[in-house]
Amino acid sequence: MVKRSRTVGYSVIFAGPKERSRFMKEKGAIRLIPVLLVILAVGAFLALNSVYSISEQEQAVVVTLGSPSTVSTPGLHFKIPFLQQVRKVSTVINGFPIGYDIETKAPIEAESLMITSDYNFVNVDFFIEYKVSDPVKFLYSSQQPVLILKTLAQSYIRDTIGLYPVDDIITTGKNTIQAEIKEKLITRLEQEDIGIQLVNITIQDAEPPTAEVLEAFKAVETAKQSKETAINNANKYQSEQVPAADAEVDQILKQAEATRQNRINEATGQVARFNAMYEEYTKYPLITKQRMFYETMEELLPELKIIIDDGSGETTKFLPLETFPSVGGKEEN
Repeated sequence: MVKRSRTVGYSVIFAGPKERSRFMKEKGAIRLIPVLLVILAVGAFLALNSVYSISEQEQAVVVTLGSPSTVSTPGLHFKIPFLQQVRKVSTVINGFPIGYDIETKAPIEAESLMITSDYNFVNVDFFIEYKVSDPVKFLYSSQQPVLILKTLAQSYIRDTIGLYPVDDIITTGKNTIQAEIKEKLITRLEQEDIGIQLVNITIQDAEPPTAEVLEAFKAVETAKQSKETAINNANKYQSEQVPAADAEVDQILKQAEATRQNRINEATGQVARFNAMYEEYTKYPLITKQRMFYETMEELLPELKIIIDDGSGETTKFLPLETFPSVGGKEEN
C-alpha cells in the first residue's frame, strides 16, 4: 500500500505503474476538453453562419466573392461561410415627409415654403411612398438611394408648384399637381436606375405661410368674387344692349341703303335727261341753245333784282320796280 502525498506530484512518484497509467489517461482527457469545446464552438459558429432565413416581405442579396445575386424565395437558405455574405432588404412600402417632421408634425419651412406662378408664397407638405424594386441596385448603385429620391422629389415639387397659381395649389389643382410630380419622378427614377420604385406622392396640406398672408389671401378671394360679379353684371348688360344696338345698326344700314338707292336713281334720271338733251342738241344746236337760255331766264328773272346807281348818290333805280309806302299809309307805284 502506497501512501499518497497531499500534492499530485508526490502521489504520482510514490504510485505504482497502474496508477501512474490511469493518472496519465485522466490528465490527457482533461487536456482534450478545451480542444473539444473549441471544436464544438467552431462547428456551432459555422452551422449558424451557413443558414439564413427570408420573410415574406424581404429579399436577400448574396455576395459571393464580390458578385451579388438576389434571393427572393421566403424560408431557410444555406450559404458558404466566409465566402458568401448576405444582406437583407425590406420590400414593404416605406415613406418619408417633405415639409414637416413626421414625429412632431412640426413644419419645416425650408422644405415647405414655395413660390407660385402668380408670385405668391405658399406652404405645401408632401408625403412620399416608395419601395425597393431591385435589391442589388438599391444596395450597390448608390450610397444613399432614399436621399437621392428625396432630393429629386423636392426639385420636381418646387418646379411644378412654380407653374401653378396659388388658387389651384390650395383648392382645386391638388390632384393635377400630384399626378404631374409623380410622372416626372417615375421617369427620372427609371433614368437613374437606383433600385427604388415610387408608389405615390400626396399633398398633405397647402396654406399661406402666415396669418397676415392668409388674411390677404382671403381679401384677394373676396376681390375675385367681386370681379366675377362685376363681369356677370357686365355680361348681362351686354346681352341686353347688344340686340338693341344691332337693331339700330340694321335700321341705319337700311336707311343708308335707301338713300344710296335714291341718289343712284336721281343720278340715273339726270343722266338720262342730259343724254336726251344732248341728242336734241346734236340735231338742232342753235334752237336748243336758245331754248335752254330762255328756260334758264324764266327761272332766274322772277327772283332777280337790279340796282342802278348813276354815281351821284341821289337817285337809285330798282328793276323791277317795287312798291313804296306813301303818306297816310297808302302805297304808290
